[in-house]
Amino acid sequence: MIDIQIVPEEFQYDVQSMVQAFYMGHPFKINSQVQDYYRILKVVYEENRINIILSDNEKKLFEEHYEIDCSGIVNYCDLSKTHRTELKNVLKKLLYSVMSKDTGKELPWGNLTGIRPAKIPGMLFEQGMREEQVRKTMKETYLISDEKLNLAIDISRRESRILSDINYKEGYSLYVGIPFCPTTCLYCSFTSYPISMYKDKVDSYVDSVIKEIKFLGEQLKGRELNTVYIGGGTPTTLEPDQMDRLITSLKENFDFSTVREFTVEAGRPDSITEEKLKTLKKHNVSRISINPQTMNQETLDIIGRRHTVEQVKEAFKLARQCGFNNINMDFILGLPQEDEKMVRYSMEEAKKLSPEGITVHSLALKRAARLNIMKDKYSDMHMENSSELMKVTEKYSEEMNMKPYYLYRQKNMAGNQENVGYSIEGCEGLYNILMMGDFQDVWAVGAGAVTKLLSPDRKEGKRIDTVKNVDQYIERIDEMIERKRKYFQSMGC
Repeated sequence: MIDIQIVPEEFQYDVQSMVQAFYMGHPFKINSQVQDYYRILKVVYEENRINIILSDNEKKLFEEHYEIDCSGIVNYCDLSKTHRTELKNVLKKLLYSVMSKDTGKELPWGNLTGIRPAKIPGMLFEQGMREEQVRKTMKETYLISDEKLNLAIDISRRESRILSDINYKEGYSLYVGIPFCPTTCLYCSFTSYPISMYKDKVDSYVDSVIKEIKFLGEQLKGRELNTVYIGGGTPTTLEPDQMDRLITSLKENFDFSTVREFTVEAGRPDSITEEKLKTLKKHNVSRISINPQTMNQETLDIIGRRHTVEQVKEAFKLARQCGFNNINMDFILGLPQEDEKMVRYSMEEAKKLSPEGITVHSLALKRAARLNIMKDKYSDMHMENSSELMKVTEKYSEEMNMKPYYLYRQKNMAGNQENVGYSIEGCEGLYNILMMGDFQDVWAVGAGAVTKLLSPDRKEGKRIDTVKNVDQYIERIDEMIERKRKYFQSMGC
């Protein structure tokens, strides 16, 4: 147990994120004053300095401090955004110093705790900095490794080129959530519902989504729709007639003439059929994702995917036969019992299929995942990611003529690594860049879908959530629509 003592609880998220990165697997509590602990981390704010003290049960281990005006925190005053950022960066450098000394670790992303590393060089470039200035600033502020700094800058530059003609102000993206799956994977924490148990409710769910689509389409008339993404869950758990009805409603209520990308996350190969693919092709879906996560059958069995490697290959070939020329494949590094040899095998098999893109995820276990809830059952299983494994996927992506185009991070990521999207030129997932980078508004419909609306300077945001539970979503669809209606009314629409 690690006890984090921090009063006032300013920057608590950043503190606990760094503790989790350095002491992965150790539980922690905030201001618990527990008697039996592995480490106790004290963050003490004084009027003119920050103090960091790291101790064990018996003695003080390391201490760092920095002279800086903390009167606003001590006196519970509002901090200016500039001063708040300065304080947070100083605090994280101190935390990194004491925990690095204690553990002997150096984190590849340094003290960065945000989920969008590529946004930082992007903002610095917008301020007029040259690349050498950007590198110096990020190294000094975030203690980031050269390897990850190169990745962040490379992706930032590429994002800028890809989005050069996007209308951020008038443009928007649309997300449609389908929360059903064939089964729930061992590592998954997303709200998903086994299709076998909810088959009788799918039509009612689609009806409710269409009702939300009709309202939203009317409100957004005159704005430019740039990308559409149907995600989940596994959208291809819908039957062809249900998918046809859903997409027909989208096209009846939104102007698709400005749509640059229409993606459907086909996902699990055991949900993909020729008829479903033909339905997507009929509606001019331009990009699909077929997601094996691994090409090792023994791992698929462990994580509860309940499909075979052969089914992945068959689904991919079927998609090609149906005319899809932009197919992405998702893989996860850090899955139970997978080593470098197994990762190389997955990449070799992917290379034979020649997808237009691969997305490499680092396993990030959240509280709701069965692998975390039942961690004692799986305690003897090896789960690890590393820079070396990430380099394996990077090497194979280069061999497939792909370049990294988007990047994000999550808490509790194996090896403190990242998620990276690679693609060949012209096949980048535009929605992924726009959504993860907070470049434009993303309107979302469906159970558990989150609408993200940005201020004109894209520095502030507002969320509009829908309930996650499918039954509740169906029963309360009018309330979900009303949440959006209130926003439009507040904007004078």
